[in-house]
Amino acid sequence: MTSIDDLLRPDLRGRSPYGAPQLDVPVKLNTNENSHPLPDEVAADIEKALASVVRGLNRYPDRDAAGLRADLAAYLGHGLDVSRVWAANGSNEILQQLLQAFGGPGRVALGFTPAYSMHPIIAAATGTRWVDGRREADFDIDPAHAAAQIAEHRPDVVFLCSPNNPTGTALRPDVLAVVLEAAPGLVVVDEAYAEFAREGTKSALTLLPGRERLVVTRTMSKAFAFAGARLGYLAADPAVVDALQLVRLPYHLSALTQAAARAALAHAGVLLSTVDEIKRQRDRMVTALTGLGLPVVPSDANFVLFGGLADSRAVWRSLVDRGVLIRDVGLDGWLRVTAGTAAEVDAFLTAITAVVAALPVSESGA
Repeated sequence: MTSIDDLLRPDLRGRSPYGAPQLDVPVKLNTNENSHPLPDEVAADIEKALASVVRGLNRYPDRDAAGLRADLAAYLGHGLDVSRVWAANGSNEILQQLLQAFGGPGRVALGFTPAYSMHPIIAAATGTRWVDGRREADFDIDPAHAAAQIAEHRPDVVFLCSPNNPTGTALRPDVLAVVLEAAPGLVVVDEAYAEFAREGTKSALTLLPGRERLVVTRTMSKAFAFAGARLGYLAADPAVVDALQLVRLPYHLSALTQAAARAALAHAGVLLSTVDEIKRQRDRMVTALTGLGLPVVPSDANFVLFGGLADSRAVWRSLVDRGVLIRDVGLDGWLRVTAGTAAEVDAFLTAITAVVAALPVSESGA
């Protein structure tokens, strides 16, 4: 008898689904969420917005989410309007739609790993061949090396992250300039953590005018503390937005999602007020981890990647045993921790200090 595995696409057989551990521990700093809950005034307005559409749920929502896209364009600035902004259920759906439209069977996507782990997973799901474009030993991207890899593989889509996940590093302007020049197809800059970047870090949004192959993706999950609502978006040339409407599912954004997101965007200033506090906690962790003798990658995100661990898996387990969950991102000797509230960071620093004192540290720092 034919099994489901026999019926499954051959390129998906043996793969594991994406998933971060969801453990019942007091301190959860593993998924880069914003640990600060929605302020009461924002929650109240979102509740009102939801109530205003509930009785109309027998009707389909605005298929094009025009009002929401206008609000997102106003938030981003840079002269953007509805024609240059698109929204979906989280930035992962945005990335999926981009690969449905510009990737697919017979096409290639390239990303510089380690980077966001969903990029190759979504590539596989859309039948797009994935190529690992490697970073340097210090996790930087060398412009010449990047150009050479692009010339070798001629990818239809190139993924860049700024700040990068899991390293937290912002993209150097010279790297983006070289990639834009070398890439024959779409260049997607994933800016999920852009609001946490240090002062002076330039967004790829500044380069959009006149570059129809450049796409900048964003999310409301992180800085807006809106992860549970699932709202991602992009800014691009109008032709890219038009192309995505060929592959998006009809009415893909519910009326509830659109109403909640618009209400949240109306309070952007209030919601983003936690960003500075998160950055303070991030920098506090950098200082403390460095003081423990651990190498730390400079971060422009709401998390910190630290290394120098002879047995990173054992360190992760020991932290869990102490009630603190952080992320093993699959880099030998390295772990990633989200910058949470002051109390959560206190708990992490207390735990990691005890763990480091009890476990060996590698001489190489890697």
